[in-house]
Amino acid sequence: MKKVFVVGGSGRVATDLIKDLVATGNEVTAGARHPEKVIKLNHVTAIELNLHDSVEKIAELMKDADAVYFVAGSRGKDLLQTDAMGAVKTMQAAEKNGIKRYIMLSSLYALQPEMWSKIPSLAGIMDYNVAKFFADNYLVSNTNLDYTILQPASLVEEPGTGKIQIGEGSATTNPIPDVAQTLADILQHDNTIGHVIMMRSGNTPIEEALAKI
Repeated sequence: MKKVFVVGGSGRVATDLIKDLVATGNEVTAGARHPEKVIKLNHVTAIELNLHDSVEKIAELMKDADAVYFVAGSRGKDLLQTDAMGAVKTMQAAEKNGIKRYIMLSSLYALQPEMWSKIPSLAGIMDYNVAKFFADNYLVSNTNLDYTILQPASLVEEPGTGKIQIGEGSATTNPIPDVAQTLADILQHDNTIGHVIMMRSGNTPIEEALAKI
């Protein structure tokens, strides 16, 4: 059992992620600007988290965690202070507390800006790509965290299949439940540490796909 801190704990991905983390025996603290919107389950504690706050205040909230997930997103409304600098603050807070494991939900090709204009779904969210580029680069280059960055294709509200494809491919979407399950399973796969993982809908069971990394 691990104590897991989920940043952005009331969102679409977070809701399924929290269910999956609890199902595998973890204790979850879900930090959200509106904690009343966090899913109510046993072994889940909802707390108020504002990414505009100082690193010190954020660090105090996550001080007991073994691992941190960043799945927050402003959906275009607060890209600089939430998606970019907010993410960086949580990395700094994790390091301040000696927390090593950090799992980031990002976006397909976030670290490859030359790809953004080539894919219509990415070209339409250019400012979001820039925010994720900044955050992902900081995580890789400016921290000593045991990170994994998951870069899914476009998220869709469809039933999960339990199957994905890692790396290049033709699929352009991922059902949200599959993204959440992949994030949850990453915590059990230390072989994913230090990796940036692109994922799409596919035909490989999630567990099998992660084990091959």
